[in-house]
Amino acid sequence: MMDVLVAARALQLPDWWVCAGFIRSKVWDTLHGYVHRTPLPDVDVIYYDPMNVDETFEKSLEEKLRNLLPGAPWSVKNQARMHLINGQAPYVSSTDAMSKFPETATAMGVQLLDDNRIQLAAPWGVHDLVDLIVRPTPLFSNRNSAEARIYENRVTKKKWEQTWPLVHIVHPS
Repeated sequence: MMDVLVAARALQLPDWWVCAGFIRSKVWDTLHGYVHRTPLPDVDVIYYDPMNVDETFEKSLEEKLRNLLPGAPWSVKNQARMHLINGQAPYVSSTDAMSKFPETATAMGVQLLDDNRIQLAAPWGVHDLVDLIVRPTPLFSNRNSAEARIYENRVTKKKWEQTWPLVHIVHPS
């Protein structure tokens, strides 16, 4: 995990974080007593730069990361443009964007500071993550909304409870 953080930091992106499943899966693997890490479909690196919202630039960053740490399934997204993809109001920072992720246990990020301390951003806290609860963030919690359908589809598709049987899924109310 430190190699991933060192590689991401090397890009020197504004307001950058490695987030989502990178953290969630490690915590859930540990809480389940797994000796080997569950394979990640991607390593999400997010940043916030309203001055350059070109998606091709993100792809060039992924290539740089592949050169720094081959074999990691890198995904880089500038949160200054992702509100358009997600059909939401503009985000004001990466942490604001994280707060709009579908699940509280996934809505977090870590970064490696210049002095090698690790910083955590968890807009909805860490309780659901460490309590093995998948709960919709407020944006996705109204069961009659399109967002709730997105949340439910993710829960079905991800099948987290098959990989981590102690996980408890909370459905929108």
